[in-house]
Amino acid sequence: MKKYFVFSFLFFAFTSLHSQNLKVNQSDSNFIKAILTEHNFYRKQIQVASLQWSDILSKEAEQYALQLAKTNTFKHSTNRNNEGENLWMGTANAYTIKDMLGSWTEEAKDFVYNIFPNCSKNGNVVGHFTQIVWRTTTQVGCAIATNGNNDYLVCRYFPAGNWIGEKPY
Repeated sequence: MKKYFVFSFLFFAFTSLHSQNLKVNQSDSNFIKAILTEHNFYRKQIQVASLQWSDILSKEAEQYALQLAKTNTFKHSTNRNNEGENLWMGTANAYTIKDMLGSWTEEAKDFVYNIFPNCSKNGNVVGHFTQIVWRTTTQVGCAIATNGNNDYLVCRYFPAGNWIGEKPY
């Protein structure tokens, strides 16, 4: 009986933890609309073509978001083929999609039009913003995963932006 109890406890603890890795359905039209609206608002301001949603990039973003949530880590993937990547992490269920993306788009206030990476005032980070508006990027796919403590948003872009020695647009 004791072994069964321990096994049952471990099984339910594991499945409970595993079930906390919630995914945003890549075909969720509200999620996709929010992502595209926010990205394309900034692209329209500088007159570059709107990004299109990519189910392939979304699936890759989903796999990586789940990996980050499961391992409770926050670092860029090294396994991307000519894809750009923006990452966000924050307290689970505390932020909207607009809030999450806002952490990237607020970099616009420090952006100075110049050759990358010399595009910022006072050396502040603007690479998330420049990836969003990079002129040759045409597709985006994003996903969110959570481990119950933190949500992880991963957006993948194709083709990648932020090329050293080039202007964003």
